[in-house]
Amino acid sequence: MRNQGHRDPLSLLARTNLTLAFSSLVIVAISTAALNLFVVNPIEQRSADDQAALLVLTAQTWVELPPEARWYFELELAENHDLIVYGEPRELVEIEEMGSFLRLLKRELTQRAGQDVALLASDDLVWANVPMGGSEIHIGFSPTTQGMQPLYVGVIIVGLGAGGVFLTSLFIVRRLARPLAIAAERAESFRGAEDFDPLPEQGPEELVVLARNFNTMAREISELISNRTTLLAGISHDLRTPLTRMRLALELLPEDVEPELLARFERNLESMDELISDALRFARGAAEAPQHIEVAPFVAEVVASLDVALETPCTGSEPVSIAPGAFRRVLINLVTNALQHGTDVKVRLEDRVVHVLDSGPGIPPEHRERVFQPFFRLDSSRSTATGGSGLGLAIVYQLCQAHGWQVAIDDAPGGGSDVWVAF
Repeated sequence: MRNQGHRDPLSLLARTNLTLAFSSLVIVAISTAALNLFVVNPIEQRSADDQAALLVLTAQTWVELPPEARWYFELELAENHDLIVYGEPRELVEIEEMGSFLRLLKRELTQRAGQDVALLASDDLVWANVPMGGSEIHIGFSPTTQGMQPLYVGVIIVGLGAGGVFLTSLFIVRRLARPLAIAAERAESFRGAEDFDPLPEQGPEELVVLARNFNTMAREISELISNRTTLLAGISHDLRTPLTRMRLALELLPEDVEPELLARFERNLESMDELISDALRFARGAAEAPQHIEVAPFVAEVVASLDVALETPCTGSEPVSIAPGAFRRVLINLVTNALQHGTDVKVRLEDRVVHVLDSGPGIPPEHRERVFQPFFRLDSSRSTATGGSGLGLAIVYQLCQAHGWQVAIDDAPGGGSDVWVAF
């Protein structure tokens, strides 16, 4: 809630998709370069060489034919080879920007003719002025022969292949990432309760082993926490009897016992009684089942019993599933701690977050996690004279962990501390 500037790490699916996308692009680039180098360029070179040989042969044949036979030759070239032959010069513009095929063709024609061959452009044809027999023979051919389609075909094939590999890998990764995402979600929501939802033991062998080990670990942790809570509750309950006997023995002491000694015994017994009470409250709260309650009236009732007003108006709210006893204990401990160590205590309810604010000395950032440890005190602002068992915030933290709530400490707007609980 408070780490808005923190960037969450990418999920396994996102990382794998990015890796596959980058790999696919690399495959396309390498394949296209190899295809162009070893397939397209040789084909284009061979095509330009064949085209140049055909044009030179056409010019040579046309020159050698008698004038009365040239018309039939020109007709056959137009019908079968899409070539147009003119013996008379034509006023056309020479092509300045040539593609790779025309550059190769010009070079081959120049080599075969022994002199420079100009390539000219008209509306629908490309013309080559081939010098032959002391004159220039103008041969026109379709510009469609310039387009070397193997390059585009190769790019399409490689692109579709890489896309197919990417989609297939994506499907496989999703099948792997989905169980892992479920495992991460269950692991994050697991709080040691006995009624946890086990992971489905299905899929690849590694995921089955992971799910089985997680379920076994979760069951063992649940049993351990349950046994610990039961043991803690039993010990705390059983200590009530000797504590009562000690109180009775203290009452039966002779009247000549020093009052100061009696007062010390009384204080020790009260401290023991408070520790036992805290242990019992924690044991009951950790094992409590959630119920549907309206949070605003509930919080208002709790803080009113401690003579603290709730700033947020109690206009009613939708019922929330929460353990009421544990939540009540968390609120009481936080408000009591604020009353003991601060001034001007306020409680504010915002959505599903309860803020307990005070104007006390505050808690340094380096100690804000340690204050939730049992019996930890800040020497500069805390002492045993303020009362308490030293377990108040520790119980708050443990109950929040048991029920999946979040608790943290920030600076209050006007100074002091802002201890908030998100449920």
